[in-house]
Amino acid sequence: MPRNIKKAYEKGTRDISGAPGKNYWQNKGVYNVEVKVDAATKVVSGKETIVYTNNSPDHLNEFAIRFVNNLHKPQSPRSGFVSKDFLSSGLKIKSFAVNNVKYEINSDDWSTVEKVKLKSALKSKSKAEVKIEWEYPLSVQSGREGQIDPETFYVAYSFPRISVYDDYNGWDMLQHSDRQEFYNDFNDYSFAITAPKNYVVWATGDFLNPESVLQPEYLKRYKASLKSDKLMHIATEQEMKSGKVTKQNKWNVWKFKASHITDFCFAMSNHYVWDAASVQLKTKRASVQAGYQNGAKDFEHYVEWMRYNLDWFSKNWPGVEYPYNVMTAIQGYADMEYPMMINDTSIPDDLNDARLTADHEIAHTYFPFYMGINETRYAFMDEGWATTLEYLIGIDENGEAAAKEFYKNFRVKKWINDPSAEQDQPVITMSTQVSGAGYGNNSYVKSSLSYLALKDYLGDELFKKALHHYMDNWNGKHPVPWDYFNSMNTGSGKNLNWFFQNWFYTNNYIDLKVTGASQMNDMLTINVTNVGGFAIPFDAILSYDDGTTEKLHFSPSVWEKDQKMTDLVIPIKKKIKSVQLDGDIFMDYTPDDNRKNL
Repeated sequence: MPRNIKKAYEKGTRDISGAPGKNYWQNKGVYNVEVKVDAATKVVSGKETIVYTNNSPDHLNEFAIRFVNNLHKPQSPRSGFVSKDFLSSGLKIKSFAVNNVKYEINSDDWSTVEKVKLKSALKSKSKAEVKIEWEYPLSVQSGREGQIDPETFYVAYSFPRISVYDDYNGWDMLQHSDRQEFYNDFNDYSFAITAPKNYVVWATGDFLNPESVLQPEYLKRYKASLKSDKLMHIATEQEMKSGKVTKQNKWNVWKFKASHITDFCFAMSNHYVWDAASVQLKTKRASVQAGYQNGAKDFEHYVEWMRYNLDWFSKNWPGVEYPYNVMTAIQGYADMEYPMMINDTSIPDDLNDARLTADHEIAHTYFPFYMGINETRYAFMDEGWATTLEYLIGIDENGEAAAKEFYKNFRVKKWINDPSAEQDQPVITMSTQVSGAGYGNNSYVKSSLSYLALKDYLGDELFKKALHHYMDNWNGKHPVPWDYFNSMNTGSGKNLNWFFQNWFYTNNYIDLKVTGASQMNDMLTINVTNVGGFAIPFDAILSYDDGTTEKLHFSPSVWEKDQKMTDLVIPIKKKIKSVQLDGDIFMDYTPDDNRKNL
């Protein structure tokens, strides 16, 4: 455990039980934002008032202001090559005031996070009112945000915000490099979005004023969709282009509100098809919407797919009701999650792949949005779970064989077949300290396999009980990996430290070897060496002399006492011809030594 995390436990902000400590705190902002998107100039401009509450025990002498979109500035550090169309001039701060005291800010040299020294400290347990006016250009190349086409924009990370100040690091000053993702406080957002006529706006949160911006027929369809299980075409491409959909003011103001959420974003277009329906969950009906280019074969199914997965995630894994009132998918280029929204590439030629992309991004609702995970430092705490949930719902959607094949080919194969040292760095390694394939393997592959191995070890019922204990502890808060480890220990009633040590703190990989096999009368002994070291589940396939086979499953519990070797002692009634070990999705680095003939 790093020194700063140890200190948090000593201070009582975190507890060894896995729960937030008696002295736990987190800060909060209430954001009131007015933003305008000029479709001609592609400039986003706005003004915001932030009422920021300092719940910490510290007096704050500065604010860290984060603006992720400064990633587009030519001088910003980035994790990879970008085209000229990605570059822009970044944020321009036009005015900045704290408690009505004005600050002279030159944002030309601002990075993605910058400190502003306060003229008077914000005392512990007090509030400050911050007012900012700003503008920035939408980049021509659309990634996580920007111009999807000249008349469709995904507007994310679009406002300067106060960075997280937390109990284990103080101000979060890690720059955004376009690889590691995000870490934000749970804030309340009210947005008034000024868009040109004929542009429809989709956004995080509750849509407050459909009557003010939609013409009667489309308002009627939208309202009907909020109560309908059936897919409704709220507006076709032709209708969008005809000027019938929005009120014909030069500008319309679209209002949205979302509370206790880690971010807010929106998208807008004057020609995207608008589909919608809704799904009845246990305590509410959630709206499901899609905006996409006419003719995108996969997106025509998105509303139906999303209805299914909101229901499935709520009832099965993680088995926690979808926490929000809306989920919207926009066709773009990011394959990226945002609170209540996803921005996905169209994959019209492979509907299974397209659907799994949607499943993965919507699974992120729980990790990192329901749980306020610090993705920048600990990407495995959310990407690993989204990968696991994508796999579990994929079994239901495509059958077990297809789901396993996809998971092996898309997730596991490249890692396990690459013997280079950077692939086997411990998963606990901070995400900003790993790059390239090593980042992806830690964040998505090995962490997901660890969650699936633990599920196998505990069994579904106990695993779900422990997972819910962790989620209940940290919903709406900021867990770190040790909170996960400790919560799972308490929630399962078992000391799993041996397992977490094995999966998160080692250079292990997956490689079993049958070093011996012998049959003495009605007892078979298989000697297995764990060359790679990971505590994985596996099957032993026994082939008998009479041509029959038998498959026996072994959970990671066989490695609990000794993680290097185990002897499997199996009662049998017939003569054995050969034994074969198969880890299935836990793919072996050297599968050839997993077999022994007797």
